[in-house]
Amino acid sequence: MARPRNQTERRAQLIEATARTVVELGATATKLRDVARAAGVTPASVLYYYSDIQELFAAVFERSAATYFVSRERAIAAESGPAERLRACIRSGVPWPGEGEQSTRLLFELFPVALRSESAAEQQRAFTGRQADLYRQVLLLGQRSGDFDLRGDASALGRSFVALEDGYAMDLLVGKATAEDIEDRLLEHACLVTGDTAFAPDRARAGTHAPDVLLQHLDD
Repeated sequence: MARPRNQTERRAQLIEATARTVVELGATATKLRDVARAAGVTPASVLYYYSDIQELFAAVFERSAATYFVSRERAIAAESGPAERLRACIRSGVPWPGEGEQSTRLLFELFPVALRSESAAEQQRAFTGRQADLYRQVLLLGQRSGDFDLRGDASALGRSFVALEDGYAMDLLVGKATAEDIEDRLLEHACLVTGDTAFAPDRARAGTHAPDVLLQHLDD
């Protein structure tokens, strides 16, 4: 591969090829030669831009995390009131079939990179923190307006939402839950932590009522 005039464009092409390959093969099975084949270049050409596969994985994670976060910001900003914004925050974190599930699968495949690279670990910490802060901001908005009666510190509650998202997303990826299941579970959590029964999951879709223990907790 001749040295391109636009190195930014070439890096973007390699990142895209890597992302496709990781989703297809998995991060543990993806080798430099697989990325080179997907990009239509030689392994040596890939190494001109990235020192090894781990650095390339970190670049893919950085781009994917940024894209994912921006989409969540936009979904929340499109709503006005605290309840609507919290619903949008929850919905934007659910791995819906199609692009949403693919994005989540890619990020999960790349999570182990953070265990072996400090720069990747820092990206992971920042990514998690930014998502938790989205929840924190919406929760505080509702608390200040009087719509939410928070059952704890907004920062801790925001982090709990992200932890639940990650756990439930894994359930989906291994076939133990659907996107609708995840949204319902997160709405139930919102019901608990805000004291707002309006967050009870869509009963017409779910075909069930909110658990009695949930309603009893909210009445206390």
